[in-house]
Formats: sequence, C-alpha cells, structure tokens
Amino acid sequence: MAIRIQRREFFVKLGAAAAWPRPLAAQEDRIQRVGALIAYSEGDPEAQAWLAAFRQQFHKLGWIEGRNVRVDTRWATDVESRQRFAKELVALRPNVILTHTTSATVAVQQETRIIPIVFVQVSDPIGSGLVAGLPRPGGNITGFITMEPAMAGKWVELLKEIAPHVARVASLFNPTTAAPYISGYLSYFKAAATSLAVESVLAPVHDRSELESIVAAQAHQASCGLIVMPDPSMTAYRAEIIALADRYRLPVISPYRYYTEFGGLLSYGNDIRDNYQRAATYVDRILKGEKPSDLPVQIPVKFELAINLKTAKALGLTVPPRLLALADEVIE
Repeated sequence: MAIRIQRREFFVKLGAAAAWPRPLAAQEDRIQRVGALIAYSEGDPEAQAWLAAFRQQFHKLGWIEGRNVRVDTRWATDVESRQRFAKELVALRPNVILTHTTSATVAVQQETRIIPIVFVQVSDPIGSGLVAGLPRPGGNITGFITMEPAMAGKWVELLKEIAPHVARVASLFNPTTAAPYISGYLSYFKAAATSLAVESVLAPVHDRSELESIVAAQAHQASCGLIVMPDPSMTAYRAEIIALADRYRLPVISPYRYYTEFGGLLSYGNDIRDNYQRAATYVDRILKGEKPSDLPVQIPVKFELAINLKTAKALGLTVPPRLLALADEVIE
C-alpha cells in the first residue's frame, strides 16, 4: 500500500512539473519580434494614433504584446536619428520591421536586405528603389502607398473650386525630406495649374525658421493660395503653417484631415490610420510564414475630404454645394 501511495505521489508531482511554466528563456524563444521606425516625433498625437490603429488591428489578429510578440518602436525626426535607429532595430534581429515614410524605409533598407520590411505612407516605392514592381515587389520589402502623385493636380482643382479668385498657387514642401518623391507631385501640380490658368510657384521650406518669411512672401502676391505637399516636415510644422495662413488670410489645401482640424480650409487625402490597420495584416502574414516578395504593394482604399466652414467664412468664401455633399467631415 505504501508503494502505491509513493507511485501515485510520483505521478502527481510529474504532472505538476509538466504544468509548471517553462523557463523565461524558453518562453522568449516563442515570442516574435517586430521593429517599428516612425519618422515623426514621439509626442505627435497623430503619429501615436496611427500606431495605436496598428496595435489594435494586430491584437485582433491574435498578437498580444508580452505574450507572443514584442514591438520595439523608434521615433526619428531627422536623417541622423533615422540612420541610427535603423541600425539599432536591425541589430535586434526582429522578424519584421514596420516603417513610416520613404526616408525611414530607405534607412532600414540600407541596413538589411534580409529582414522583411512593411512600409506605410511611401509615395513612389518603385522610383525610390524600394521595390521592383507593385504586384510582385521582389526582395524583402512591401507595403502601402500613401497616395499617387496625380493627387497634386486634384488639390489645385479643389482649391480653385472652393476659392475661384485664386490666380497663384504655391506648394510648400521640404526639399530634403520630400526628395525621394516630390518631383512627381510637382509635375502634376504644375500641369493642373497651367490647365486652370493659375500661376504655379514652388515654395521650398528647409526648416521651421523659414516658414513665416515664405508664407508672408506669398501673401504679398495678389489672390494667392497654398498647397501643402505630403511631407513629414510639413506635418511637423502643421500648426505653424495654419496659424500663418490664418494671419495672412490665405486659403490652404492639404493632404490630411488634421490640417483642417487645425484651421486649414480644406483637405483631401488617404486615411493614414486605415493604411496602418492594413499594414498589421501584412505583418501578421509575414510572421506566419509568407514572404514580402509575394505580397503586392497596395494603394490606398480609403480617402477623406474635410472642409472647415469656419475658416471658409473668415476668408469670405462660399463653399460650393457639390463639395459639401462630397465631404466626409465638415467642421463648423
């Protein structure tokens, strides 16, 4: 009888040992690792909202940070920090790296041609040398395009429609941060301006200190409007740009809704949060074994038109009924 008790106790203890948590090192072996290089300030609320949208969708797909995945995020606002953080992330040997903007993606590409990369908000991945083609990107990179350069022509048309008196349009961009893709946008910008008999002006902004003098120079010209190009530098300066436009009474059209929330007249562009959610599905598929070379680069599927009626009224503009009917958001 004593022998039976000992054998029973032995098997109970054996079962308990099997149920005991594995050593921490063994658990960590099962955790997938994702790197993220975001070319914005960590304190930018919009950038935080984009990453939150990614995490939310990622969680829905079954990835729980601390349990089966770890996400290492780096925020980079200049060339030096992008290069430094790209090296740091690659050194961590993640299973996949998420990148935001062309400059961040190029920085990571320069560090690895092996680790899979999923980009968000890249304008011209082929022209930037990131992929060989959209349906079959090849290599270790795929992702989601921000919008096509032809959108620049649409912005000129919208600005002319909401502010018919405009006879001169200036495009704001940073020639350094927008260098990989801006030529395509400017080409459509100039063509649309010519077709509408509007003078097109390039207004490069190299840093925040130049903003006021550049905007003021445009304001001194009669019937001028501003178009803000999709550029991380312009996004960082958005509050200043809108404040200056308000001071000098200039109509502004921009690519993203948050400019209009700051007081810009009108915005039209893709929904960045939607791109981040879609990027989460690609990261999920790569972690489950698919190759980035087999995942086609995708274009935006969700766009937003936002109009600020308060700003329109302050500028003495009457918003056409057609635009009001098309708007996804009207700010009063």
